Amino acid sequence: MIGSDRMRSRVGTPPQQSDPKSPDDLTRIWSPPNDISGFLTAINHRAVGQRYIITAFIFFILAGINALIMRVQLAAPDQEIVSPELYNQLFTMHGTTMMFIFAVPMVEGLGIYFVPLMIGARDMAFPRLNAFGYWVFLFSGVVLFVSFAFGLAPNSGWFNYVPLSGPGYSPGINIDFWTTMITFLEVAALVAAVELIVTIIKMRAPGMSLNRMPIFVWAILVTAFMIVFAMPPLMVVSVMLMLDRTIGTHFFNVAAGGDPLLWQHLFWFFGHPEVYIVLLPALGVVSAIVSTFCGRAIVGYKYIVLSIIAIGFLSFGLWVHHMFATGIDLLGLSVFTAASMMIAIPSGIQIFAWIGTMWSGKIRLDTPMLFVLGFIFIFVLGGLTGVMVASVPFDWQVHDSYFVVAHFHYVLIGGVVFPVFAGLYYWFPKMTGRMLNESLGKIIFAIMFIGFNLGFFFMHLLGFMGMPRRVYTYLPGLGWDLYNLISTIGAFIFAFGILLFILDALFSARWGKIAGNNPWGSSSLEWATSSPPPQYNFRTIPIVRSGDPLWDPGWSADYDDLERGTVDHVALTIQQGQRDSVVTTMLDARPDYRIVLPKPSIWPLLLALAVSFTFISTMINLILVPIGALLSYAAIIGWLWPRKGEDQP
Repeated sequence: MIGSDRMRSRVGTPPQQSDPKSPDDLTRIWSPPNDISGFLTAINHRAVGQRYIITAFIFFILAGINALIMRVQLAAPDQEIVSPELYNQLFTMHGTTMMFIFAVPMVEGLGIYFVPLMIGARDMAFPRLNAFGYWVFLFSGVVLFVSFAFGLAPNSGWFNYVPLSGPGYSPGINIDFWTTMITFLEVAALVAAVELIVTIIKMRAPGMSLNRMPIFVWAILVTAFMIVFAMPPLMVVSVMLMLDRTIGTHFFNVAAGGDPLLWQHLFWFFGHPEVYIVLLPALGVVSAIVSTFCGRAIVGYKYIVLSIIAIGFLSFGLWVHHMFATGIDLLGLSVFTAASMMIAIPSGIQIFAWIGTMWSGKIRLDTPMLFVLGFIFIFVLGGLTGVMVASVPFDWQVHDSYFVVAHFHYVLIGGVVFPVFAGLYYWFPKMTGRMLNESLGKIIFAIMFIGFNLGFFFMHLLGFMGMPRRVYTYLPGLGWDLYNLISTIGAFIFAFGILLFILDALFSARWGKIAGNNPWGSSSLEWATSSPPPQYNFRTIPIVRSGDPLWDPGWSADYDDLERGTVDHVALTIQQGQRDSVVTTMLDARPDYRIVLPKPSIWPLLLALAVSFTFISTMINLILVPIGALLSYAAIIGWLWPRKGEDQP
C-alpha cells in the first residue's frame, strides 16, 4: 500500500490490499459545490478542459460566420455587401480567432481533459493554475469580440504587419486591442503548457514509462514544449508594437532607425511553429483512432514518436519561408527551402505508419475513422502544395495570391478541424456517457468533406489566375467569377455540416444512446473508467504493463473489477478529506510520493480578473496599470495563503 508520506513501492510488486474508502467518500471529497460557487471555483481538469473545448468551439463558430460573410462579399464581382473597413475587420478577426482563440485552446483543452485520464492521474499537477489559464483565455477572447461589436476590431490582418499596424497608418484603438489581448491570451497558452509538461512528466500511472505513453500524450508533451519556446517571441513583439503605439518608441519606424522586417522575423518565428503546435495534437488524435478502429497496436510506435519530436525541432527552422519575397539573401533562402522540404519527411513517416496499421488491421468505418481518412486525403494535398511554396521561384509567383490561401486552409482545416471532429466523435461518449448518432455522423462527414473541397480547391486555380489575397472585391471580366461562386457555395455546404453536428451533439448529450465505459474497444486508460468519469477519475490508480494496457490479456474490461481490486492497482488512503494522487519518476514512472492537491478556489478567477484589468488599462490610461498591479498582487497573496492539508497552491 502507498503510505500517506512517501511512496517506495516498486512497480510490479503486488500492492497490499487497503481500504481506499468508498466511491461515495471520494465523490464527496472531489466534487465542487452544487451551486454557482461550484461553477466559479471549479478547478478539476475535466471541468476546465470541457470549458476550453466548448468555449473554443463557440469562437470557431464565430470565426466561421465571419468567413461566410466574406465569402458572400466575394461570390460575385463589384459587390458592396460590406464596406472595405468592415471587411478588413472580418478578415482580421477570422484569422485571429482561428489561429489564436480556436486552434491552440482547442488542442490544449483536449489535452487538459484527456491527458490525466490517459496517464492514470486524478488531476493536473497545478489545478488552480489550470483554472486561471481558462479564465484568461475566456476574458481575452471576449474582449476581442466586444471590440468587434463596437466597430473597433483589429483591421490589419491576423499577422498585423507593420508599418500598416503602426501609429502612422492605424491611429485608432483597433490595433491596440490586438496587441493587448493577444499578449494576454498567450499567458493562458503558456500556463496550460507548463501544466501539461509537469503533469505528463511526473504524474503518470506506475509502470507507464516513456515508451508506454500513448502517442496523443507524446504529441501534447512536444506541443507544450513548443509553446514554451514559441509564444514568448510573439508576446515580446506584441509589446514592442504596443510601446510604439502608446509611448512613442521606434522599434519598427524606419525613419527613426527601426526595422519593419524585425516584426516579420519575430512574428513568424512564432507563426510557423504555431502551425505544428495545433497540428501535432491532431496527429496524436489520428494515431489513437487508427489504432482503435483497426483493432491493433499502431505500427511503428517508436518512429511516430521520433517523428513528432523531429517536427517539434524542425518547425523552428522554417519561419523565413513566409518571407521569401522580402529581399533576404539567396543563401539564406536556400537554407530555409531545405528545412521547409525536410519537415515533410517526419510527417510522411506518420502517414505511412497509419497506412501500415490499416493494411494489417481490420478497419471499422465508423464516423471517427471516416474523419481520419478525410484528414489524410486533405492533409496530403496540403502538404504537397506546402512543398511547392517552399521552392523560392514558385513562391515568388504565387506569393500573396489565393494559392497560398488554399494551401493554408488545406493544411489547417484538413490538418486540425477534421481531426478535432474525429476526436469529438471518438471521445464524446467518454465526456457525456452517450453516443452521437452514427448514421447522421456519416452524413455530416460527407457534407463537410464535399463542402470543404468545393470551398478551397478552386482557390488554387484563382491563385494561378492572379487573384491576390486580402481583397474585398474585384472587377468583372477577370475570369474569377465562377470559381469564387463555387468557393462560396462550398463554404456554406461545409457550414451546414457543422450546424448538423451542433444539433446532433446537443440532442445526443441528453437523449443519445447510452455509451458504456468503452464503446469503441480502445486500449488506453481513459476508457478504463466509467463514462463520464467520476470526479476523481480512478478510485485506485492502475498499474501499466504495456503500451496498450486495456488490451493486455490480464486486464479486465469490467470497471467494477478494477474498483474491487481484482486487477493491479495502487491504492491511496484518504486522510482528512484530502484530494490525493500519485507522483512518479520521470523515465520509468516508479511511485515516488503522494501529493495532496488543492480544493476548489475562487482565487484563479479573481486573479484573472485583476490581470485582465491591468492589461485593458494599457489601452485606456496608463495611470490605471499600477492599480491593476496592486489588485493582482492582492489576489496572488490570497492564492498563496497557506491552507491546512494542501501541499501546493
